[in-house]
Amino acid sequence: MLNVDNITLSYGAAQALRGVSLTAEAGKVTCVLGRNGVGKTSLLRALAGQHPLRSGAIAFEGADISGLKPHQRARRGIALVPQGREIFPLLTVEENLRTGFAPLKRNDRSIPDEVFALFPVLGTMLGRRGGDLSGGQQQQLAIGRALVMRPKLLLLDEPTEGIQPSIIKDIGRAISYLRSLGSIAIVLVEQYLDFACELGDSFAVMDRGAVKFTCDRATLDPAEIGRQMAL
Repeated sequence: MLNVDNITLSYGAAQALRGVSLTAEAGKVTCVLGRNGVGKTSLLRALAGQHPLRSGAIAFEGADISGLKPHQRARRGIALVPQGREIFPLLTVEENLRTGFAPLKRNDRSIPDEVFALFPVLGTMLGRRGGDLSGGQQQQLAIGRALVMRPKLLLLDEPTEGIQPSIIKDIGRAISYLRSLGSIAIVLVEQYLDFACELGDSFAVMDRGAVKFTCDRATLDPAEIGRQMAL
């Protein structure tokens, strides 16, 4: 479904991505791991179209999307849950969810029942402002907003960061459910190794803007991934 081929990306003179290649398939979770500052977030932003590539190509469902703007990629079914959640603090929970309507056709502009099935707390807080929610509730809201878009590719940037363990479990169950649908490809950027190893089907460790180690579930060795992340 997603094929990233040798992409590079720069911020001025600073090179953020160096020849990164990656694939993601429907019904599977591709985990991207690494320390802070190695290019993981830059990779997701490149996939979402927030930063233009210097070279390389990104193909989605067989079409080259390298030159598409973020809203054009969203219309094709690519949804990003950014690091830090970036919900609208002054809008209500319901209004935040409805911002996911933007790339949808008018007839599709409804909040799917699965949002509230996966995150029941959101259904009890529809009238509360996003800024009044806890960090964990805001993370659930950010994922729910992405699901409103009916994504075919879901990009998750460190969804466990700063979240209490009970909500991490809820997020893990939600990711497992979405994978089980078989229609959504998931790219999960994560530093919490146990969480990634529990959910991932394939793994890529990044360092200095490049992928330096890959494996799949059949050859998964958490100790080796941990060693690669620490190098």
